[in-house]
Amino acid sequence: MEGRRKALLFTLCFFFFSLPSLSSLPAYQTLVPTSHSLPSASPISFQPESEPVSESLIGSGSDSESSITLNLDHIDALSTNRTPEELFSSRLQRDYRRVKSIATLAARIPRRNTTHAPRPGGFSSSVVSGLSQGSGEYFTRLGVGTPARYVYMVLDTGSDIVWLQCAPCRRCYSQSDPIFDPRKSRTYSTIPCSSPLCRRLDSAGCNTRRRTCLYQVSYGDGSFTVGDFATETLTFRRNRVKGVAVGCGHDNEGLFVGAAGLLGLGKGRLSFPGQTGRRFNQKFSYCLVDRSASSKPSSVVFGNAAVSRTAKFTPLLSNPKLDTFYYVELLGISVGGTRVPGVAASLFKLDPIGNGGVIIDSGTSVTRLVRPAYVAMRDAFRVRARSLKRAPDYSLFDTCFDLSHQNEVKVPTVVLHFRGADVSLPATNYLIPVDTNGKFCFAFAGTMSGLSIIGNIQQQGFRVVYDLMGSRVGFAPRGCA
Repeated sequence: MEGRRKALLFTLCFFFFSLPSLSSLPAYQTLVPTSHSLPSASPISFQPESEPVSESLIGSGSDSESSITLNLDHIDALSTNRTPEELFSSRLQRDYRRVKSIATLAARIPRRNTTHAPRPGGFSSSVVSGLSQGSGEYFTRLGVGTPARYVYMVLDTGSDIVWLQCAPCRRCYSQSDPIFDPRKSRTYSTIPCSSPLCRRLDSAGCNTRRRTCLYQVSYGDGSFTVGDFATETLTFRRNRVKGVAVGCGHDNEGLFVGAAGLLGLGKGRLSFPGQTGRRFNQKFSYCLVDRSASSKPSSVVFGNAAVSRTAKFTPLLSNPKLDTFYYVELLGISVGGTRVPGVAASLFKLDPIGNGGVIIDSGTSVTRLVRPAYVAMRDAFRVRARSLKRAPDYSLFDTCFDLSHQNEVKVPTVVLHFRGADVSLPATNYLIPVDTNGKFCFAFAGTMSGLSIIGNIQQQGFRVVYDLMGSRVGFAPRGCA
């Protein structure tokens, strides 16, 4: 009996000592409200458009890897004559539409079928994209065609198809640059209806007269782009990448905020990373700066240089009915150095048929958590932030504080526990200014959808690494240097 007691005592001691230690997590950190304010639309500075280029071929059989680094700007920089409050309000409106569209897509889309042949004379069905209104949050400038015509392109991890507006336009929205004319490019080439590239489209059409492939992308708010599916050369600073499959849209409508089109960074085979996987070793990363407090540019890197040595990685999960989004496993959340009891891993589970789960998305601003998890997290934060002066709710934010006239404040820490990676958020990634009078709000929200989304406010300052070859996503703090 004594031996059994000792064995039981040893087992209990081993169990408790083997539990993850949260005592090492700090309970509070400092926020300096006076150094953070709503950003205004600032002038854009891009690299010269006449730099010499080096050529790289997609699918050329070369195993040589190279890297490309591009600066990113926030989409608000394309807006003029708008106050910081107006820009922030518009951002939240875009965010609402995007989250609604992503949730609808994740809940309803059937398993994609890539074996059908395109039907002559039109589309068999509409394609619904994860990009809610055609405009993600960040964009860059790149060259299209030969000679290269430089345009603003939105970068988005929630969409696959690469597309831009093309002349002649039956219907085009207003963009900042002249509309691309494929007739003036030596490297533009339409794709035959019988091509495997055409069959990769979720919904393909065929121009019966020319026997060339057509594409269509529809968005959750009624926006769309329709046109020819073709291959073209894209120029990124000094690097020319040939043979990229792009949608050349002659009929486009929606709220696209001045950009010429979209460079899809999703997980699907027709996204830019999907098409150029061999060229860039299936790796890319980005780092998004806090636009109100940093002069460093946001950036995106393609290739081995994208992988930070300090990144903590979590495995990518596969959704059987949707291959566009980057799913990860969120196990829990700590607030004030303590694991929140009501935030269980089961709330974020991706089930066997593809419902629920958690995605990382560059185009969503505010992180959305399933409602029970959000309420538990929010309540834990409120208890630990009770020394801060509360302020009225603002838009979707139900936990706000009056930090006016405060030089610095202590705020509870927040840590996201992914499988294999604990991500400790800086205070500026979850307490953000919402006006110019010192009101700060807790930048999370609940959702009635089963899908949770980690947004770009929470990603600020981290280099977020997408290693598709290793099927993992990494987070490197202070990654924008």
